[in-house]
Amino acid sequence: MTQLVFDLPHRAALGAEDFLVSGCNLAAVKLIDAWPGWQDNVQLLTGPPASGKTHLVRVWQALSGAPSLGPTDLDIGAIDAIGEGAPLAVEDADRLPYDEKALFHLINLAREKRLLVLLTARAAPGRWNAKLPDLASRLVALPSVEIGAPDEALLRTVMLKQFTDRQLDIDPKVLEYLAVRIDRSLQAAAAAVEAVDRAALASGRKISRQLVSDALASAKVSTE
Repeated sequence: MTQLVFDLPHRAALGAEDFLVSGCNLAAVKLIDAWPGWQDNVQLLTGPPASGKTHLVRVWQALSGAPSLGPTDLDIGAIDAIGEGAPLAVEDADRLPYDEKALFHLINLAREKRLLVLLTARAAPGRWNAKLPDLASRLVALPSVEIGAPDEALLRTVMLKQFTDRQLDIDPKVLEYLAVRIDRSLQAAAAAVEAVDRAALASGRKISRQLVSDALASAKVSTE
C-alpha cells in the first residue's frame, strides 16, 4: 500500500491537537498570530461549525490569558467590571438569544478601555438579524476574517488524520474516492470517517471503495 503522509503544515495548538493550515483558514491563523498587534480592538472570526474557530480561540487564550464567554454570559454589569486593556473572547456571538445591548456596550467599551476582544460567529454580521440598528452598524464595521470551505487537500488530510487516530488503514485511492463524495465541510468529513469506521467494524471488511459506498449510503452522509 502506498504510504500516505500529512502534507499540510501544522499549527501548534499549545496543548491541544495540531491545527492543519490550508488556504481556507490561513487568514484566520494569521489573525491569531498577529496578536497583540491588532489594528482594531475588536476582531470577528466567522466560519461554519467544526471549521476550527474554537481551536483558534483556545490558541489565542493560551497566548493572551483571555477568558472565554458565551453570548448568554454577556451582561452590562459584567462588561463594566472588565479591567482596562484586558483581553476577552466571546464565542458563538451570533447564537440566540444573545443580549444585543450588552454586545453593543462591549464593542463601545473595547475602544474606550482598550480591551482586546475576539468574537466568533457562524455567519457574517449581515446575517445576524440584529434588531438594534446601532449594533448592526457596529458589527458590519468590524474587521472580519472568514474561515472558508475546506479545499480538497485539507479534507483529505483531516480524514487521513482521523483514520490514523482510529488505527485504520486506508488506501490513497479509496481516500480520494471518499473525499470527492462528501460535502466540502469538516463536519461531513468527520461524519464520513465515523460511518466508514462503523461499517468496517461491523462487517470485518477492509476499507474499500465498496465499503465506503455502502457506509455513506447506510449512514445517509451528505454527498455532493
